[in-house]
Amino acid sequence: HRYPDGSGYYLKKKLSEKLGLPLGQIILGNGSNELIELIVRTFLISGEHVVQAFPTFLMYEKVVKGAGGVLTSVPLSGFDIDLEAMADAVTPRTKIIFINNPNNPTGSALTKNQLLDFLNRIPDHVIVALDEAYIEFVSDKQVAQGLDLLSAHPLLFVFRTFSKLYGLAGLRIGYGFASEKIIDFMNRVRQPFNANTLAQAAAIAALDDTGFVSRTLKITREGLDYLRRNLKKMGLEYVPTQTTFFLIKMPMGGKKIYDLMLRDGVIIRSMDSYGLPDYIRINVGLPEENERFIRTLKKFV
Repeated sequence: HRYPDGSGYYLKKKLSEKLGLPLGQIILGNGSNELIELIVRTFLISGEHVVQAFPTFLMYEKVVKGAGGVLTSVPLSGFDIDLEAMADAVTPRTKIIFINNPNNPTGSALTKNQLLDFLNRIPDHVIVALDEAYIEFVSDKQVAQGLDLLSAHPLLFVFRTFSKLYGLAGLRIGYGFASEKIIDFMNRVRQPFNANTLAQAAAIAALDDTGFVSRTLKITREGLDYLRRNLKKMGLEYVPTQTTFFLIKMPMGGKKIYDLMLRDGVIIRSMDSYGLPDYIRINVGLPEENERFIRTLKKFV
């Protein structure tokens, strides 16, 4: 019976070289979703307070409420995370703040200066969980990178994934980095074989496959340019993005266009559950998929 390497030594060693961090500051997860659950399971006591933006990644709310936490959701300012209002929402009972940068579902991103100012306002006993699932797709050099912020707050925890840029979503592998103290506590709670052998091997190979990464970024950026050009020609409003997805405003509402396009075999996402009923969210695809989306959309708009 050969179990996975419970320490994830070789993958963590590879990540250590990439990030310039010691192994003791890195933790692996069964996708970054497990790390969201793990940070809550490790540090949050029932009845303690958590702050997030809204709308944002829905997993934070599920996990916090499942653990008996009290959640404050701070509305966005336009389509941007309102860091000032989030800092104002912190109370003596606050244990964790979740920030998704770039934010899902809006695609907006925070700059390094914005996050530094925010971290300076946060008490040292509050964990700031910075979700960087889409950080590799960012094109704006002003956007904050968690790796540059570790010294700005003692309880900053950054998590990333191999699901997006590296295309390993089906294997479930992610990682996080923070101070050795935070990682040590999380390892005490973590399941011993949470990252399977195939996922670890694939992630190591993915980190070396710079050709795949370059092609993915090229296809993504060309696809975004194509979609934006065509939406502009159609007179449709969209929200600028730093990710692979973006929001489009639908004159007839998001749910109606979702239903119409689904009947034509094209799946998009209506944003009703995120409190944005006038919008759909689409993800850039391969050129033929982007063309089919535009072709189908033109039938109904």
